[in-house]
Amino acid sequence: MENCEHLRYLEPSRGSRPSRDLTFKFYDSGRLVIVDNDSGNTMNPRELSGGSYDFYVRQRLAFIKRELKSKIEKYA
Repeated sequence: MENCEHLRYLEPSRGSRPSRDLTFKFYDSGRLVIVDNDSGNTMNPRELSGGSYDFYVRQRLAFIKRELKSKIEKYA
């Protein structure tokens, strides 16, 4: 069974752009699933913009750092 980290992000509305309720699922294998909780559809990271894209990048970098740290500790 593959471990998965679920993170939720609520992006406020800006101008004509409506608010977004997104769930990010980061899997140990590096796979990512982004779900729009309002419609139930999956999204591609290229479809993100503004705060949701910033959130994705920060969480992805944190995930990579944690994975590298665990591998360094395992093989050191």
